[in-house]
Amino acid sequence: MRRILLGAAMAAMLAGTAMGPLPGLGFAAMAQGAGNPFQPLLYVNDSAVTRYEVDQRVRFLQLLRAPETDLAAAEQALIDDRLRNFAAKQAGITASDEQINAGLEEFASRGNMGVEQFEQVLRSNGVDRETFRDFVTSGIVWREFVRQRVLGQARVTDAEVDQEMKKIIETPRITSVSLSELIIPAPQGQEARAMALAEDIVSRTRTEGDFASFARQYSATPSAQNGGRLPTAPLANLPPTLRPILLQMQPGQISQPLPVQGAVVLFFLRDTQGTLRPGAREQDLDYMRVRLGSTAEAARLQAVVNTCDDLLAQTSNLPAEQVMRQTVSQGQVPVGDGIRLAVLDDNETTVVSYGGAVDLLMLCKRSPALLTNPPAQAPVATSAEQDGQPAQPNPDALPEREAVRNQLFNRKVGEAADNYLAELRANAIIRRP
Repeated sequence: MRRILLGAAMAAMLAGTAMGPLPGLGFAAMAQGAGNPFQPLLYVNDSAVTRYEVDQRVRFLQLLRAPETDLAAAEQALIDDRLRNFAAKQAGITASDEQINAGLEEFASRGNMGVEQFEQVLRSNGVDRETFRDFVTSGIVWREFVRQRVLGQARVTDAEVDQEMKKIIETPRITSVSLSELIIPAPQGQEARAMALAEDIVSRTRTEGDFASFARQYSATPSAQNGGRLPTAPLANLPPTLRPILLQMQPGQISQPLPVQGAVVLFFLRDTQGTLRPGAREQDLDYMRVRLGSTAEAARLQAVVNTCDDLLAQTSNLPAEQVMRQTVSQGQVPVGDGIRLAVLDDNETTVVSYGGAVDLLMLCKRSPALLTNPPAQAPVATSAEQDGQPAQPNPDALPEREAVRNQLFNRKVGEAADNYLAELRANAIIRRP
């Protein structure tokens, strides 16, 4: 059964929304309620959001190192939580104590902690248990709401899977990266100060120039004088724990702070270089050739067929030797046919006259050969096996079709859920006292 990566998932719950800051947002609004932390700052469909809740959410977002942790982000997150809870309540959806406790445990486990240990960390950072519980509960009821209202509407076709697989095949695999580094010393007892500086640098870095300026000012490595720039290096030469972090980044992005022994490290990804999988440019052609008696007959067929299935139906009364359909690799297509098929898109036709006979050629589908004959998923044996280490996966292997289908399915469900939340937001009455 497909796993729905929504609701309680941290990324979904912390994601920024398209809604801009509400009018009057800022520290002044917080200051107005300084004497009463439970004074409402705003109402969402008559459900109050208090100054205390906003302050708690800011602290919680900061602790989770969310991309946005200011007052605007906290208010918007709480507004969306109210809307999620409102939709779930309207649908009669609630969360049981068992579900909430399981959600708390699952969330805490992402930091390799138990619930009590995680709540202790929260308390030491000024975050109440109820803030954590409310956050998780909102995710649980929204996930169930999405399951009931959205899940059944999502469909992924074989054609969509083919298109995604084709995209994967045509996307170069990253083999080298151009990085800049910034290493902030974190002596014992000063780890928090170094982390705070790193987070501030992340929030203020927009360009490579920004990063270079910070590197010259704060980095403790020789590369600092060069703005932190490192020579382009093969991805395989970098530590295995760093590779997945870099593969999730796009050129022009800065990494989140990475704590290491005695330091906090930041990376800026300047560029990537890659190569296609072996065989990625090879194609398989599914096409038809119909031998006809005249160009007029060929023209008539051209006018009434839109697909190869149409052409098969229209020529079903012809002798079998006059109708040919095959799927072969590009190298197996006769040169004459190959030249003409090269300029056709799927379901396009061309007429070839040989004087006494006429051929109608139709390209049914052009596909990457790797879709038909994908690389083996089996691990590649290496010398590491001799040392008792497992063989490495085949780097040229494609993801399984079912895995790609599930990714597309989750993406569609996520987009539908986001659209539903946007509708709730558009129809809500959001006001300040």
